[in-house]
Formats: sequence, structure tokens, C-alpha cells
Amino acid sequence: MKKIALALSLLTALFFACKPDPVEEPAKYDPTPATVNLREFPDPEFPADNKPTVQGVMLGRMLFYEKLLSKDGSQACADCHRQPDGFSDSLQFSIGVEKTKGKRQAMPVMNLAWHKNGMFWDGRAPLVRDQALKPIQDPLEMNETLANVIAKLSAEKKYTDQFIRAFGDANVTEERIGKAIEQFEFTMISNNSKYDQFKRGEAMLTDSEERGRQLFFTEFDPSGMKKGAECFHCHATFNFTNDEYMNNGLDADADQKDEGRMKVTLDPADKAKFKTPSLRNIARTAPYMHDGRFTTLEQVVEFYNADVKNSATVEFLMQYNLQPGGLGLSAQDKADLVAFLKTLTDTEFLANPAFKTPF
Repeated sequence: MKKIALALSLLTALFFACKPDPVEEPAKYDPTPATVNLREFPDPEFPADNKPTVQGVMLGRMLFYEKLLSKDGSQACADCHRQPDGFSDSLQFSIGVEKTKGKRQAMPVMNLAWHKNGMFWDGRAPLVRDQALKPIQDPLEMNETLANVIAKLSAEKKYTDQFIRAFGDANVTEERIGKAIEQFEFTMISNNSKYDQFKRGEAMLTDSEERGRQLFFTEFDPSGMKKGAECFHCHATFNFTNDEYMNNGLDADADQKDEGRMKVTLDPADKAKFKTPSLRNIARTAPYMHDGRFTTLEQVVEFYNADVKNSATVEFLMQYNLQPGGLGLSAQDKADLVAFLKTLTDTEFLANPAFKTPF
């Protein structure tokens, strides 16, 4: 019996040794459109030449987390745009591969399909795909050349195969890199905060949150008959941003060290104007403002209440903030505003596995 068992064992081993390895299916182009859960959001107008596909989004997701995009292979987009922080950076200024600090606070990445007025604080990148390529080449950030990135990705079969699936062939180009990241970022939609659930009748706001909501959406009344925090002028719409460039009164003329939008347009009327960020997930995207000067929401609210500075290009909508005494919000008013702002946190977005690393 032992001899029979040994013979069977040898035959089994011989069978598996001779069995050919499974043939890997060659990568094929797959134009299946990607789907997103818009809930109550309006339909986005995706670029005609870059509508998201399942494979294009996957390629963009891979690239978003790919450290080969940096000079020394130590950083990816996701290192300065971390999901638990609303895809922003908890540092005031991100640290690049050469251990140098950036010049502005990293903006959060979400709901970019509805941003139609340029990217970055100063709008120097017209489209999301343009923005995606700039940190790669910035000496303060990834400090790499696109030529080197293309060479590195072209040497990786997992990428040449994914470029085939996403674009039809294995040709890695800077345009395709930008478009793939753009497709992935178009799917990074935050629309299920407590406030969204409240709007749908699925959640109730606390008394403090409701008072904060009323203040947020109420205009200041010069007569003093009712209080208003003026927030909605710049942070209205479903995305809580007007997508414009504005001087919100951070500094007087003599203290403006960053020219903002003026560096792009060369128009003095744009000096110290910066893009209005979305307030979605604002409780998770500290520090605040283009230079990260505020570390808490309480500091931000107090700034708008009583510390706005006048200057040559300050936004007209700041007129009531600039009056003596500012908006005159009480300690309770300010606490209620912060409570409301925290209802804009979307825990589903902050933990969505579709946005995590695919590696």
C-alpha cells in the first residue's frame, strides 16, 4: 500500500509539474463609462474629450497614489492630499521631495467636476488635467520631469496594460497622465454630509446647528433687527463655493505678501484675490486660508466677525464685516456657526474605499 501511495503521489506531482501556466489575457481597450452617485447634485458637464470610464478612473487612481511621479520615488499626489483630511494636507505648507516647504496650503480635492474657473488658489491651471501635472514638475513638490515620469511608467507592464485599457494603446503621454488623474478626481464626489441628509429629510439638526444654519444663510441687517453672518454670499450653492477669486480681507495693502490671482492675470485689480474654496468637509481640512494661517474654525469665524482688513481690492461683500464692530456676533452665535460648519463633514467620502490606494 505504501508503494501504491508513493506512486500516486509521484504521478500527482508530475501532473502539476507538466501543467502549463495559465495564459494571461492581453490587456484590451474598455470604454465602459464610469458611474457616480450624484444624489441631489446637478449633472456635471464632463469634458467632451475626457468623459470618465471605469478603466480611465482606475488608471487615474493608480497614478494618484504612484510615487514614481516624484523625483526620488518618495511622494505621490496622495501624500499631500490625504483622504482622512478631505484630500488636503494637515500641514500649513506641504513638504516636497527636497524637504522644502510649499508656498501655499494644499487645497482639498473633491467635487472638481463642477469647478469651471481654473484650479489652484490663483487659477493658474485652466483644467483639472493641467493642475494634475504641475506638482510633478514643481521644484518645491515632486521635482520631476514629465519625460522621466513617462519613461518610468512606460517601463512598468501594469501601467502599459492599464493605458491600453483606458486609452486603447500602451502609449504613455503627459496628456494621458493628466486626463487619467482628471477622470479619477471627477469621481471624488462628496455629497452625503449630515447637512445633505438633513436636506433630504434623513437627519435632524441640533438646536445649535440650526441656529448656525440660519446665521450662515442670512444677510447682515444694518438696522440690527436680525443677525446674519453673510457666509452664503461666497459659499452658497450645493458645493458651498461661488468658484470665484476674491480678496476676503485677510491683510491690509502693506501686509499683502502674496499677490494671488494677480500673478496669473497681471491685473492689479486681482491683487490678493484667491479662489473661494468649498466648505464641504471644512472641519477636516485645517489649516485654513491660502497660507494656512488659521488652525481652527473658531479662529476663522472670529476673523470674519471682527478682524477683516480693508485694502484696495477687498471684496465689496465684506462691507459689513469692515464696519466698526464687525458683524457683532456673540459667543453663542460663533459657536452655532462652527456647529453648522461641522455638519458639512461627509464621513462616507472620507472613508470611501473607491478613493483609497489600489496597491
